[in-house]
Amino acid sequence: MADAVAFLLLFGLVLLVAKGLSGVAQPLSTLTVAPVSLDLANLPGYALRTTLRMFAALGASLLFTLVVATLAARSRRAEQIIIPALDILQSVPILGFLTFTVTFFLRLFPGQQLGAECAAVFAIFTSQAWNMAFSFYQSLRSVPSDLEEVCHNFQLSPMRRFLRLELPFAIPGLVWNAMMSMSGGWFFVVASEAITVGNTTVALPGIGSWLALAIQRQDAGAVAWAVGAMAVLILLYDQLFFRPVVAWADRYRFEQIASADTPSSWAFDLLKRTRLLPVVLSPFLALGRLLLLLDTLPSVRRAGRERAPSRIGEFVWRVFLLGLVVGAGWLILDYVTRELTLADMGQAVLFAGYTLIRVILLIAIASLIWVPIGVWIGLHRRWAERIQPLAQFLAAFPANVLFPFVVLAIVRWHLSPDIWLSPLIILGTQWYILFNVIAGASVIPTDMREAASMFGVRGIQWWRRVVLPAIFPYYVTGALTASGGSWNASIVAEAVSWGDRHLEAAGLGSYIANATAAGDYPRVACGVAVMSIFVLAFNRLVWRPMYAFADRRLRFA
Repeated sequence: MADAVAFLLLFGLVLLVAKGLSGVAQPLSTLTVAPVSLDLANLPGYALRTTLRMFAALGASLLFTLVVATLAARSRRAEQIIIPALDILQSVPILGFLTFTVTFFLRLFPGQQLGAECAAVFAIFTSQAWNMAFSFYQSLRSVPSDLEEVCHNFQLSPMRRFLRLELPFAIPGLVWNAMMSMSGGWFFVVASEAITVGNTTVALPGIGSWLALAIQRQDAGAVAWAVGAMAVLILLYDQLFFRPVVAWADRYRFEQIASADTPSSWAFDLLKRTRLLPVVLSPFLALGRLLLLLDTLPSVRRAGRERAPSRIGEFVWRVFLLGLVVGAGWLILDYVTRELTLADMGQAVLFAGYTLIRVILLIAIASLIWVPIGVWIGLHRRWAERIQPLAQFLAAFPANVLFPFVVLAIVRWHLSPDIWLSPLIILGTQWYILFNVIAGASVIPTDMREAASMFGVRGIQWWRRVVLPAIFPYYVTGALTASGGSWNASIVAEAVSWGDRHLEAAGLGSYIANATAAGDYPRVACGVAVMSIFVLAFNRLVWRPMYAFADRRLRFA
């Protein structure tokens, strides 16, 4: 019986994927003949296309994470390039990626929808990958020292160490951040599917394009239908994908005694009882065995300690990095100064200061709200299963839907846009804090919790001695990603419109949004460069020292 149900589910999934992919190979001109419409009969097909794009981007983000984050955690020199690059990339607006990638992909597949589909998937990828990469990097840097000693004593090669220790240890946190990344992709799905190239707009069939058209026509009913379709989709892939993965990932929690409170999933229980699951997973298991078979170099040679770099090599490396930074800065400065004056650049810096104040205050408020809630959810697995779909839906809720209410409320009560548009910045990024705190609290070892209970550690002392040290590395990852995402979201949140009503808050987000709308590319480049500098400096001065403290003092051992 279990095999029959599992077969029907998998067969239905294959049919849906085939149906969703059928339109990808059609000519691009088809979108002109059959444009996106607000006919309810089209909404299920649009929802399917959007979901496939989201999972394609999630798969690319996972592959990117496993390669790039591992390289950053393993190599100090690679870390010096990769981590600052991730800091900058997560702050670059999605509009900046689309400006470059749309033309590239459309030329790569001329006259085909596949080019526009690849551009949309890449845009969603840019809203998912950085969070997962930071999470995996943080997990690799916080592997318990006693487990590292075991790997060293058994002289495991880097490949075996990754497959046997690092990847399993990082899986629980990676799963929760994958859920957050999936929801974060929904936040930018409107910009990803309604693509503008010069004077031409390519609207791919999907919920994002439906929402963009509904907002343009001020059709509140169509907006409500789109939000309802999102809720149904999130519930479906939560039950059929993420909840089984959470239940499976629980086996990789760092525990010395078994936990009685384990997550459950009817789909996972069903698949465990089937003989079909081993057949489906056999290619992945074979890939793992193949990697171990290819790992033929002597492990003793690999297990030795990393040689300290020579002074000359370190000097050459630092000069190389300095040359890259100076060269990139000179190119940007040369391009900007051809059209802008120092006063124009000073204005961008001033606006960046306004946005910085908003981001700091909103991150602090979101932390005070969501850290206690996330800890409670993470420590109560049964409640986590009930709240998980709601949290995913709230994280996926597009800010565009709230624009009409915010604009009308500000106009009706004569409120200040500089203050009351600010919450829109944190609307989609606060969930990075919640999901990372849940991930951190859920992997607190049961023996540690029981020891604290037996010794009567309660109240403030319980938070100071047990919870906050355990979740701190995860919180830093969530707050760092939320901070970078808030800068990105400021472009959408500091300049909002509903019909002919337009409101702005003074800040770098509205500065870039206005420059983009006017086609003023020097100001766009100046705004993006200033945003990147502010994000990089803030991460270096605040979040990186916190990372180092967590790595040095708060590792399980």
